[in-house]
Parts: sequence; structure tokens; C-alpha cells
Amino acid sequence: MVKNAFYSTTIIAACLALGKFIAAYLGGLPASLYGMLIFTSVLHFQLVNPKKIAASISWIIQHMGVCFVPAGVGIINHYQLIKDHGFALVAIVFISTFTLLSFVGLTYQHLVINKDNCNN
Repeated sequence: MVKNAFYSTTIIAACLALGKFIAAYLGGLPASLYGMLIFTSVLHFQLVNPKKIAASISWIIQHMGVCFVPAGVGIINHYQLIKDHGFALVAIVFISTFTLLSFVGLTYQHLVINKDNCNN
């Protein structure tokens, strides 16, 4: 079991390190996302033994909630601020999202219509 945990940790760390290397030179995406893409590719093409990694991945998924504790603590620490300005925060999120989606949609329509008119 310890041997498989070391194997899993090494594979995951290597994928993340390679992701950090790619992100440093290419940019565009976060290093962790590059690492996940590499890890998925490694598993898909069976470059590593998925059976050795399965137990460690199951353990990580079972304890994933620990990763979200800091966000929960942040909400609790700023509860009074959220309580005082919660409606304004929610309104700002909805209005800004609606505005952005509308702008992108109208811009896309404008570009597609202009492109179609130019081709005719």
C-alpha cells in the first residue's frame, strides 16, 4: 500500500511539475490545468498502471472537502459583511453576468451578420 501511495504521489507530482513547466513557457492556462490534462493523457494512453493509482485517487476524492475548508472559513470570517451587503453582492453578480453575456452575444451576432453580408 505504501509503495502504491508513493507511486501515485510521484506520478501526480510529475504531471503537475510538467504542467508548471509548460505554463511557464506557454502560459494561457493555469499550471494545475496543464497538469490535469497531462495526468488524464497518461492514464488514457495507459503509460502508468491505473490500478496502482486507484486507491490513492479514491482516498483523495473522499477527503476533497478539506480543500474547500478555507473558502468556508473565509465566508464565516466575513459573515457580518456578507449579512450587511449580501443583496448588493448577489445583485452585482447577476447584473454583471447578464451584461457580459448580452455584450458577448450581441457582439457575436454583429460579427456573424457582417460576415454573412460580406460573403453575399
